[in-house]
Amino acid sequence: MGRVSQAQAQENRRRVVETASRLFREQGTHVSVADLMKEAGLTHGGFYKQFASKEALIDEATAHAFAELAQRRTAGSERYAGQREAAQRALIEAYLSVEHRDDLADGCPAAALATDMARGLSAQEAGRVYSEGVSDFAESLTTEHEDGITRLCTMVGALVLSRATKGSPLSEEILTAARAALTEAD
Repeated sequence: MGRVSQAQAQENRRRVVETASRLFREQGTHVSVADLMKEAGLTHGGFYKQFASKEALIDEATAHAFAELAQRRTAGSERYAGQREAAQRALIEAYLSVEHRDDLADGCPAAALATDMARGLSAQEAGRVYSEGVSDFAESLTTEHEDGITRLCTMVGALVLSRATKGSPLSEEILTAARAALTEAD
């Protein structure tokens, strides 16, 4: 088998990072390298040509997930140019929606990766990236009258509980209550 061009190697790496970012949010970081590479459409052996370890991939995939989150927040802000409260309200409503609850793979990394961080990943580069991402997200939710950390805790907690109770009426009740608590003051 011939060598892969540098451009193809970069494309393969990008595909692995994107796939890992989605799978880790959907299933947790315990996903095997073999399963991850299969999902990316690449061979297991190719993984070690791209990454020093699975931990290195977790670091990159975490950064990728938080970069996607930041991009979505920026796009929302641009949509509501000059209307910070309207942009925040739209973000809260989308975040605390059934669609977001059901889309683990493309969902919020703060909610999806929290358990993995608590189980030891916080000691890695991924933990630093996670902490910075959570901090940035909280800062973006700060208003003149409300603390962003409190708002973020409400949002992430509601999303996690809603996902955990999916299939019961409580799931949507949680989303509705959190959405109302965060948007009533607006």
